[in-house]
Amino acid sequence: MPRNWDEHYSNPDHVDLAPEPLLVQAADLLPPGRALDLACGPGRNALHLARLGWQVTAVDSSAVAIGLLRRHARGLPVDCTLADLERGGFSIVPEGYHLICDFFYLQRSLFPQIRAGVAPGGVFAGAIHLFDDTPTTRPRNPDFLMHPGELRTEFDGWKVIFYSEGGEPQRSRHTARIIARRA
Repeated sequence: MPRNWDEHYSNPDHVDLAPEPLLVQAADLLPPGRALDLACGPGRNALHLARLGWQVTAVDSSAVAIGLLRRHARGLPVDCTLADLERGGFSIVPEGYHLICDFFYLQRSLFPQIRAGVAPGGVFAGAIHLFDDTPTTRPRNPDFLMHPGELRTEFDGWKVIFYSEGGEPQRSRHTARIIARRA
């Protein structure tokens, strides 16, 4: 059963505004420019980038999440966009962004748009959960999980600045993480 994201983000316990450490690292690689935060939720990464001077487009299908982001982004350069990525409600402008980030959202059909959307010399930063058959791991829909090596393969031909796969102390699932620069 699909998760009700409006219900999820209505619970204050599910709202974390600390940016992903990998995004913090990626943002240090470039001077501020245009950024795209896909499936942004309440905007922890978008807010971090905007505070650094980035012009950020943040996209999510949850009206509650976008409402929270709008409230926290007052006065910051964030374009809060309510759109369903799975239904094609948002198109990534080719070479339109210096940084695109995608954390814990997998829509395989978006990868061609993501790669095309990063301007030459720009960066993609992301983390996606991996298949994990550990007995203590709660089963998840395999459509939203990557195979080992799959995320790296999506960026063949790019300069991979950072790549890792595995568990992390603060995460219950194994994750693939990448920072890749377009030539």
